[in-house]
Amino acid sequence: MLQIRKSATRGLAEHGWLSSRHTFSFASYYDPRYVSFGPLRVINEDKVTGGQGFGTHSHSNMEIVSYVLGGALEHKDSMGTGSVLRYGDVQRMSAGSGVSHSEFNHSATDPVHFLQIWIFPQTENITPSYEETHFTPESKRGQLRLIASPDGADGSLHIHQDARIFATILDGEQKLHHALAAGRGAYVQVARGQLQVNGITLEAGDALQVSDEAQLTLENGNDAEVLVFDLPL
Repeated sequence: MLQIRKSATRGLAEHGWLSSRHTFSFASYYDPRYVSFGPLRVINEDKVTGGQGFGTHSHSNMEIVSYVLGGALEHKDSMGTGSVLRYGDVQRMSAGSGVSHSEFNHSATDPVHFLQIWIFPQTENITPSYEETHFTPESKRGQLRLIASPDGADGSLHIHQDARIFATILDGEQKLHHALAAGRGAYVQVARGQLQVNGITLEAGDALQVSDEAQLTLENGNDAEVLVFDLPL
């Protein structure tokens, strides 16, 4: 089964300093058709103006992944972690038993653009932890680069769920295949550009929810940058 989620149908939040698009129900946006998919709970596409951001707030029992698409995202948390993330940087924060953090645009003038992803953990109330790493465009170009996994394989971030996140940059005649095991599904989120997934054309901001399929085929990319979630269902 293939279910398309067009960019324009996502939840919308405009706060002046923040322009956000919600793939799944979030904050004041609620749609019973789009609450979660397997353990995948949130994909928010956020654009924050210069000098602005999310003040200190708390989370618990959630794996939070930030994928920066442009600009500089400044992170601080109650574990003592502080960093500035730029394009290619990906961070993972396991909120576990409870953590507070803030996220601000590091630049006073330029916007920051990123995807914020929440995944339910397999085990609750673990000790909070933080991790970040950098993935070059070359490592993603024409291949599915593993960026998060339950075992930290291939230099990926370690998430506390039987889920895997891949990133790819696809262009021209490049074609990729990804097999889906029984009992698993996929969620494909297009960050930018255009491509076809299992014959369906997707544009920037679009997504495809995949269940009861044996394989994904990604092809006909036009400067496409894409996240692929391999999830238990």
